[in-house]
Amino acid sequence: MMNSTIAQTLTDEQFKRRFGVQRETFKQMVKALQPEWRTTPKPGAKPKLALDERILVALEYWREYRPYFHIGTSWGISESTVCRIVQWVEDTLMRTRRFRLPGKRQLVRGFATPSVVIVDVTETRIERPKRRQRAFYSGKQKCHTLKSQLVIDAQTQQVICTFFGKGRQHDFKLFKASGIHFHPLTESLQDKGYQGLQKLHIHSRLPKKKPRGGYLTVEDKAYNRQLARERVGIEHVNRRLKVFRILSGRYRNRRKRFGLRCNLIATLYNFEQAQAVTVS
Repeated sequence: MMNSTIAQTLTDEQFKRRFGVQRETFKQMVKALQPEWRTTPKPGAKPKLALDERILVALEYWREYRPYFHIGTSWGISESTVCRIVQWVEDTLMRTRRFRLPGKRQLVRGFATPSVVIVDVTETRIERPKRRQRAFYSGKQKCHTLKSQLVIDAQTQQVICTFFGKGRQHDFKLFKASGIHFHPLTESLQDKGYQGLQKLHIHSRLPKKKPRGGYLTVEDKAYNRQLARERVGIEHVNRRLKVFRILSGRYRNRRKRFGLRCNLIATLYNFEQAQAVTVS
């Protein structure tokens, strides 16, 4: 049976593989939630799991995305208790404001505005909805999905802001719905799904499209390859976020909490990116 004592015996590398975050990140999560934690709630019985164990349960759920019942048997608690623990950790972390994304205002501020940003959309499969199925059906993925738009700083590889939509929504329409604006001096990189963005932001770089019935020139192909090399950073970010299977597998929960969970995981990723820069 898993508990905090067993987790402490893991090496730093094993802890990262088991729970998806560095041990230092876990300690900061405990520190952030400590003021909100009461060992003996009033009224109510004493919780079976300590604060650090509750955070480990939430991390394990995000990392492995096993059913509540399976995780509950690993920790000796019921599946309903696992559900309450996960939601309490998520909601409380958001209330502490210790783990937050910079937000889209960071894109237009004169101070600390990123010089180059990368925009991309990734999709997560969901269970087939009972209603309005067509709105969630992605023609690209051939299944029902939720779309997550990420904007990252090309230099630091940190997530600046996110936005979410339904699988049928076009990438450019999702961008316009997000209300994001770039600083006039900021250069933005994106794929072909954002055709038309250059009309809204002059410093946008998109791949060259092959003319109908024609061919791309050698220069156009070289330009597209160079742009792909510069944009590959956001693919690495997507891969690091999807280490948590709650984002990479078929999402089974209520869709209204998907954005909250994606934002929390992105903030944990940002924290570890900042720590890596500090150490180096």
